[in-house]
Amino acid sequence: MAGSILGNEVRRSEDPELLTAGGRYVYDHDADGICHAVFVRSPVAHAHIGGIDTSEASRAPGVIEIVTAAELGVAPHHGFVKVADEFARAPLADGKVRFVGEAVAVVVAETLVQAVDAAELVAVDYEPLPAATDAEAALAPGAPALFDERPNNVATEITDPPGVDPLDGAAHVVRGRYVNQKIAAVPLEPNSCAAVPGDDGRMTVYCATQMPHLTKMQLAGALDWDAQRLRVIAPHVGGGFGAKAGLYHEHTVVAALADRLNRPVTWTPGRSEDMTTLAHSRAQVQYAELGVRDDGTFTGLRVRLVGDTGAYPNIGTMLPAGTKRMSNGTYAFPAIRFDVATAVTNTTPTGAYRGAGRPEAAALLERLVDQAAIETGIDPIEIRLRNFISPDAFPFDTLTGVTYDSGDYALPLRRAVELAGYDDLRAEQRVRRERGDVRQLGIGIASFVEITAGGLTSEFAAVRIEPDGGATIRVGTSAHGQGHHTTFAQIVSARTGIDVERIGFIQSDTDLVPRGGGTGGSRSVQVGGSAVANATDVLIDRAQRLAAHLLEASVDDIVLDAATGTFSVAGVPARSVDWAQLAGTVDDAPDGLLGDPTEAEINAAARGEPVDPGLAAQLDFDQGEASFPFGAHVAVVEVDTDTGEIGYLRHIAVDDAGTVINPLLLRGQQHGGIAQGAAQTLYEEVVFDDDGNPQTGTLMTYLFPSAAEFPSFEVHSTETPSPLNPLGAKGIGEASTIGSTPALQNAVINAVAHLGIRHIDMPMSPQRVWEAIEAARTGNPAESWREPPEIFAAMAAGQDVDPEGLAAAEGI
Repeated sequence: MAGSILGNEVRRSEDPELLTAGGRYVYDHDADGICHAVFVRSPVAHAHIGGIDTSEASRAPGVIEIVTAAELGVAPHHGFVKVADEFARAPLADGKVRFVGEAVAVVVAETLVQAVDAAELVAVDYEPLPAATDAEAALAPGAPALFDERPNNVATEITDPPGVDPLDGAAHVVRGRYVNQKIAAVPLEPNSCAAVPGDDGRMTVYCATQMPHLTKMQLAGALDWDAQRLRVIAPHVGGGFGAKAGLYHEHTVVAALADRLNRPVTWTPGRSEDMTTLAHSRAQVQYAELGVRDDGTFTGLRVRLVGDTGAYPNIGTMLPAGTKRMSNGTYAFPAIRFDVATAVTNTTPTGAYRGAGRPEAAALLERLVDQAAIETGIDPIEIRLRNFISPDAFPFDTLTGVTYDSGDYALPLRRAVELAGYDDLRAEQRVRRERGDVRQLGIGIASFVEITAGGLTSEFAAVRIEPDGGATIRVGTSAHGQGHHTTFAQIVSARTGIDVERIGFIQSDTDLVPRGGGTGGSRSVQVGGSAVANATDVLIDRAQRLAAHLLEASVDDIVLDAATGTFSVAGVPARSVDWAQLAGTVDDAPDGLLGDPTEAEINAAARGEPVDPGLAAQLDFDQGEASFPFGAHVAVVEVDTDTGEIGYLRHIAVDDAGTVINPLLLRGQQHGGIAQGAAQTLYEEVVFDDDGNPQTGTLMTYLFPSAAEFPSFEVHSTETPSPLNPLGAKGIGEASTIGSTPALQNAVINAVAHLGIRHIDMPMSPQRVWEAIEAARTGNPAESWREPPEIFAAMAAGQDVDPEGLAAAEGI
């Protein structure tokens, strides 16, 4: 990319509007006559609804209407994904509630304050039932059942067939029960939507969603509307991180209310409401075992995993299947056996969060590998190098059913070790241990590979030239802070010579963009960016044909100078035309001059969709398969052995996301990813009591770190291009979250491993670390293993296997 804008730092085109004009979020939408919805939510986790009295609330000032399930008349439906028929959820609870925060009624009033006041006057008679709040306990015989159709509380089961025992031939077996705790996404903007009916009978829904087109389709299905009646727009979105993917039942209610009242209706929850209703994530208990030979090579991996779906199984139910899929990691395992059982519980439903199944896989693998290093006496770097998949093995078919496109796993690990000054750190650690220092040094290593664009490998893009010679991009991805405008403009600029500042950007509006996969799975640059690149190439071909006509030359002799954005005859640069001149003459071009339409253009015309006039091109790009970024992280900490306090000193990340379009944006993704991964390691955890009451429903009780708690991250990258797309790009949006969590957890444990400590669960609070140290000092270090729940023995015996749940999980 020498001499190209690609691969160079370009400042974000998105920021001036946000910083000077201010962003427009759903909450800021102010349609004429807009009214406010506030949900009445259950304060108990599991109960029958005896009755709902709205009489006093209906007389409150400003109240327009109070609606329960009976009045709403919308059938139970699924959210982001369907797991099984019986898990369909009523938009407003009908007869029973299954988690604290489930909506039982909705108040619509002229102002937000009036709606809040009236909602407090709605009286609901709850008949409490026993609650199941822990996934392992929910799977035990005799646990309270959430659904009559599933008395065992099993949402899905995945069982590997009998085969080679992964632990056969092992001289050492390391094992651990690892808790990957439940966490909240906590986007700065809560979940939010507004529905505005039009005079033409259509409904425009403004939604803080990552996937406008999917939301449109799912909302139309839930309301039994023709999809063409709906227009979904995602304005500025204040963070999503996976939790804002797909349809929420509140979106359904708001749209139904706007239709019922023929008035605009808006809803934005407060922070505590959002903390109990926006999907939680992770929520896994992993029983993991690794077989190791005396030379440090692995015989295989054995995992039995319990997942927590929350009250209504949705995408979170499928993420343990993603953990299984990525459990091959960076290692050449001879055998893997991985069984999964997910349980319904009386807690907030679980969903996606940055990494969505992949961080959990890296976490269990890297904990096992660090334990294996201690057991065998082999350095943590060396034991990883001995087991990496060889660079000449790619494309590599894993034991878990995916094919890694490209990789060199030693490359970022060696680079991270070099940047960290690893040998010097180990020398300092030895000195501190020999002196018996109170503050001990810990060095944590993590190597990882992840999957991006999995499950959605195609994307739409269109590029057109404006009359002034600038350009406009339309694309089906949907940014909420990642820098898509800048990145995609760079791709167009590099090919056309049009300045980035003169390239407009349209996204996140289902009327202006015909289709799109939105944002999820770190797919946007590799799939959406490749669609933009290919559409630009078609555009240039058409421009060359037009230039040849104007310059009276053969099209084969027309060259584009990407430095100046001009077309000329080869060898005769004085005879040239620029983009503005071409745009001004295209309407007069003879029929057929610009070549054949793309398949997307033919199909759009057949459907009656608008096709950009003038000098333009649109198409769909399909990568066909997922790509697999990878990397290595090194974390350095100090642990005060008297108090358990952790000093987070350094974090070195070397991520490989294929070809880098903009290093500035790459580093931004790395910084954000590390922060979120480290936050899980040290601070964040969603907690419910035994009755299902949230204990962490505010930012006073849910520990949410600021930049002040972190060191200045040292971020770097290597480039191993993907062969699957014309850019060679892979995803970077989630990679550093995946690498940072186990690196930091390993570092804390490494600091106190000489005391006999082998594992400490996350979040690694000073209290938890101190308790582990005290137990070790008394000669009773905590045991990190116990036998998995009984359900896995039943699954191995072929009992209670759920084919529908299995098929759904394997399809993600």
